[in-house]
Parts: sequence; C-alpha cells; structure tokens
Amino acid sequence: MTLPADHPLSDGRTADSTLVRAYRGQRSETLPVWFMRQAGRSLPEYRQLRVGTAMLDACLDPELASEITLQPVRRHGVDAGIFFSDIVVPLKLAGVDVDIVAGRGPVLGAPIRTAADVAALAALEPDALAPITAGVARTVAELGSTPLIGFAGAPFTLAAYMVEGGPSKDHLRARALMHSDPATWDALMTWAADVTGAFLRAQVLAGTSAAQLFDSWAGSLSLADYSAYVAPYSARAISHVTDLSVPIVHFGVGTGELLAAMRDIGADVVGIDDRIPLDEGIRRLGGRVPVQGNINPALLGAPWPTLEAHVLDVIERGRSAPAHVVNLGHGVPPDTDPTVLTRVVELIHAQSAAASS
Repeated sequence: MTLPADHPLSDGRTADSTLVRAYRGQRSETLPVWFMRQAGRSLPEYRQLRVGTAMLDACLDPELASEITLQPVRRHGVDAGIFFSDIVVPLKLAGVDVDIVAGRGPVLGAPIRTAADVAALAALEPDALAPITAGVARTVAELGSTPLIGFAGAPFTLAAYMVEGGPSKDHLRARALMHSDPATWDALMTWAADVTGAFLRAQVLAGTSAAQLFDSWAGSLSLADYSAYVAPYSARAISHVTDLSVPIVHFGVGTGELLAAMRDIGADVVGIDDRIPLDEGIRRLGGRVPVQGNINPALLGAPWPTLEAHVLDVIERGRSAPAHVVNLGHGVPPDTDPTVLTRVVELIHAQSAAASS
C-alpha cells in the first residue's frame, strides 16, 4: 500500500526535512534534534492545560493531544513533534481495564497471566482508533513542514505491564511466563504486536512521517531471551507499517547489549540510550544504520558548561554513524527547566551548521 496523496511525505511537506533525511541515512548541514517526552510535564503550559483532565483522557482527546504535541515545537524549535500518547493507550482502546495512576504509572484492573486470560482479550477494532487519527491529522495540519513522529510501545513492554499488573522493577512474572508457558507467551505477544502495530499504522496513515517503537523494559532481558522470545514479535509489530515506506525507529532502555538484535527486526534507525557512549553503540551496530541519541537526561540539570561539553561530545561521537538525530538517552525529566532544552536545541543547530561550513 502507498501513503495517501495528501500525506506529508507524499506531497513534499516533510520529505526533505532534516529529520526524515537523517532517518534515511542522509546528513544535512544542520543536525536534527528532538527530545523524547518533550511534550509533557516539564512545560508549564502543559501542566496548566492538563488541570482536571486524566492522562488517558488527554491522550484520547484529539484537540488536547494535538495542542500538547505542538507545545514543545513552538517553544523549543525542535525538528519534529512526537504525537502525545502513552504506551498503554492501544490497550485501553482494545478494552483492557487499565489506568494511569499518578505517582505509579499504568495499572491494570487484573493481570493477564493465563491462557484463558489471553483468549479473553479482544481485538483492536479500527473504529476505536478514530481519536488517534483525528489527533494526528489535526497536528500534521498545524506542523506544516515539520515532521510528526508516530509512537507505540513494543510488545514486550506491553506484555510486561499486562502480566505484572502494573510497573515492576524486574518483570519477574513476565520473564517467568515466557519460559514456563511458551504457548501462552506466544499468544499474548502476538496479540500485543498486532494491537500496537495497528495503533502505529493508524498514526502513519493519518500523517506521521516516521514511526518509533519504544521498548521500556527490554533492558531487563538477556540477549538470548530477547532474540527468542521478544524480537520476532517486535518484528511483527513493525510489519504493520513496513509497506508504507516510512522510517522506523527502534529504541529501548538499557539495551546496549541488544542493539544489533534490535536493528535486525527491520528498523531503519536505532535509538541508543545514555548507558553507553554513542560511538560504542554505533560500533555495535556495525556503523551501518542511522542512530538517535544519546544526551544524558541527568545532565539537563547540570551547570551549562558541563551540559554544553557533553552535548558537543555526543555530536562528535555521532559523526561515525551514517546519520545522527540528536536526542536524549531517555525522556525529559519532569523537573527540567524548559529554557535549558531551548538552549540545547540552539547549540546543536549552531554547532552542526558551523561544522559543515
């Protein structure tokens, strides 16, 4: 299938943007930069807008989700928006009893741990995605030539929340299930892959110029377990959008040992977190794919000379990749001073342009 004629990649609005070019392995004069979790808690305008509205309600309100997505693009001058959502939104749309509890995170009404539990899960109906497609379309119309990135949680992260019933430090129940009951694990991961894949596809068809699969908890796995019990399902998830020929980014937290396997599921770009040097991550990837990362979020609160030196070091290390999209090694901390992010964007744009002239 091809993208709609009025899609930003089809009609030329974003096809030549620095972000899309970098995701396709082409370096521009200016390095593109955006930040994971750039839309949200660090912005006072976001906190004001969210008063009285629950997180999942905000995600499913097209007007609200669009405005939240646009806020950091206006404020920081970043080179992309990322659609405001949460990894459990597709679970909610598929009828799973899940809510986001303040101070804790996603919590399910009941965990999913048996074959019967998995068999009772409903498919994600296309009509349920209407709030998402409306929010994306609204945002794309406002962004013009600035690309919007689609976002979805990887199957393992969704399954981990479902089996544990909520956040967990070690995901022991999920890791035990994959070994003790492989058939139930396969059924759960297949369901999660198809739900999150459909969620991602809806965003792309509605106008996103790239798609990011985000694996929050894959870093808890060995390479052997990831390769056997997770990678095939992440590949299945992105197979929902590969026919659309949009760049696909794969990012995981604490996944330095898994980078090559994450690349091999079919991703065009691999995100590298801040636990390893960027050039070491590029080496582990064979120097063959564009990368995204990996400013240490903790240093956003450091004195400016310290942060500046770190950002410049990340830029320098990124030169060994075919192309580099500057980002954080994870998300923006909620107590980050927004003016610091704006200053980082200005530094990256000025430095990379100067280096190319």
